[in-house]
Amino acid sequence: MKKFCPHHQQISLEQSNILGAEIDYCPQDYGLWFDEHELREAKDTKDRDLRWLDIDLWKDPGKFVLSLNQKMCPRDRLPMYEVSYGDSDIKVDVCSLCHGVWLDRGEFKNIIVYLREDSSHRILYHYARNLIEEGWEVFSGPEILREEILDFLTILKLLMYKFAAQYSKLSQIIVTLPK
Repeated sequence: MKKFCPHHQQISLEQSNILGAEIDYCPQDYGLWFDEHELREAKDTKDRDLRWLDIDLWKDPGKFVLSLNQKMCPRDRLPMYEVSYGDSDIKVDVCSLCHGVWLDRGEFKNIIVYLREDSSHRILYHYARNLIEEGWEVFSGPEILREEILDFLTILKLLMYKFAAQYSKLSQIIVTLPK
């Protein structure tokens, strides 16, 4: 099935394998179309330390706003909704039917920068809560068990690094303890 650019509705999207996900892009403005779950997969591939940090764009449909410029879903040809990416100022376009996500040029990079900053803040100030949340997700999902365990282990690794950076003297003492 042919997909068309939400901005330039006569231009067909082309396919490319980017960061482990086969996504569609507009050859004119370089916007990116991610089918359901592909944005998460591309984000996880781009930065493995961000794999535990997932933004649920579908959590609050009350925050969906019809796109002002009438962007149409490349897959379903229905109007798309604009929603904030997490607590950021980044606005992404989503299809409520197929759960695809359209990112304008540069928005993927902005998302990665936002997630890196958010990750540092969460790990530094809310690490116990994150550890508990990721531990619970091992049993409750939403991803498959293997992915949730990898997310949990990523949090533990990041906590270890943050602990070592914050408490270098204490870390040196722990390392020198007999085994």
